[in-house]
Amino acid sequence: MDAFILSDISRVLAALALVLFAAIISRWQAVNLERQMLIATARAFVQLIAIGFALDLIFAADHPLAIFLIIAVMVSIAGYTSGKRATGVPQAHRVALTAISIGASLTLGLLIGLRIFQFTAQETIPIAGMVIGNSMNVCTLVMRRIQDEIEAKRAEIEAALALGATGRQAVAPYLKIALQSGMTPIIDSTKTVGLIQLPGAMTGMILAGASPLEAVQLQIIVMYMLIGAAAFTGLAAAWFTHRQFISPNHQLQRDF
Repeated sequence: MDAFILSDISRVLAALALVLFAAIISRWQAVNLERQMLIATARAFVQLIAIGFALDLIFAADHPLAIFLIIAVMVSIAGYTSGKRATGVPQAHRVALTAISIGASLTLGLLIGLRIFQFTAQETIPIAGMVIGNSMNVCTLVMRRIQDEIEAKRAEIEAALALGATGRQAVAPYLKIALQSGMTPIIDSTKTVGLIQLPGAMTGMILAGASPLEAVQLQIIVMYMLIGAAAFTGLAAAWFTHRQFISPNHQLQRDF
């Protein structure tokens, strides 16, 4: 057991050499990212070790309340992070938290309700992490793109409102652009999966000793669920974000 642990530590230290090499290049080329690289590396190490011990306990207990608690923490952190990135959107944190909660709840509910995954800690929590992480990225992209589009097209939107269009009608073209922006990365990734890259879930299973066909089956499910999560979250983010810029009287807000 001790030899196994020492072997794992040596592999981690060997992989760390790649980060140090990248930091040296950053320093050499005056990119000034070496400090952020090292901080990110240290944070990732501490956070992953901590979650590893926590998941050991949660998997052993396998209690529904523990599962819900972990998912709630994940959603809260994702909502805060996404809202922080879209600071120009009024009530950004509330919008992000709501959109991510909707996307994650619908996706996980369908996956468990259709018996694709069992409601156990060992299956639900890792899947929830992938769903929520993907939902966070989509939410951020949609919120920021809507803000940019409304700022750039203010005159056109106000003209449409003056001619009698509702708030939703006036911004509808820009909501479509924002949804396209948010969903394009996951769609492009799905188109090229297996041709350019072997994604994380599939690679992890193969490295753990599973057969390639078993790994492929899981990866197909993962890609499909991420597209669904992106759609749910993107629609919710677009709906709640545009309402922050349009008043109940169908007027464009001035204070943003």
